[in-house]
Amino acid sequence: MDKTLLDILACPSCKSTLTYKKSEQELVCAACRLAYPIRDDIPVMLADEARQLTADE
Repeated sequence: MDKTLLDILACPSCKSTLTYKKSEQELVCAACRLAYPIRDDIPVMLADEARQLTADE
């Protein structure tokens, strides 16, 4: 994931910063507890496509 792109992306729900999880190919919002998928190097920034994080994540 390009560092410049990561710096400008924010959670579409709460506008918090996102953390890139390379192994899972996801962008994680700790505030909303959502993980947005990255498909073919393109972040899918739709709340409907995000998965809810489990309690241990």
